[in-house]
Amino acid sequence: MTRDDARLRRLLEMERQRLKEEISHYEVAARGYNPGLGNHMADDGTEAFEQAAALTLNESHKRTLVEVERALSRMSAGTYGFCERCGDPIDFARLKALPYAAMCFRCQARTEQ
Repeated sequence: MTRDDARLRRLLEMERQRLKEEISHYEVAARGYNPGLGNHMADDGTEAFEQAAALTLNESHKRTLVEVERALSRMSAGTYGFCERCGDPIDFARLKALPYAAMCFRCQARTEQ
């Protein structure tokens, strides 16, 4: 493993830990949520909106955590840093910006179109 690989592994592990903490925080907060107990309908509406936003963010964190775990698995398997679609190396700048990237920029752009 090169020094850059070690740095990317550290980034992935830090991101995994951050995501797990965020997900855990949300789950603890969600247990204490009691909709409809406010003093005013507007308060209840605000709470419902905030709950929906938090739920969406939590689901996003869970999806990202899956991607981070997959990247760590690819790292262990020796396939990390190569595009899952075309097999070409993923640019190091892309991996620094998005360490769990599974595709090169060109394939990712094609997938999103």
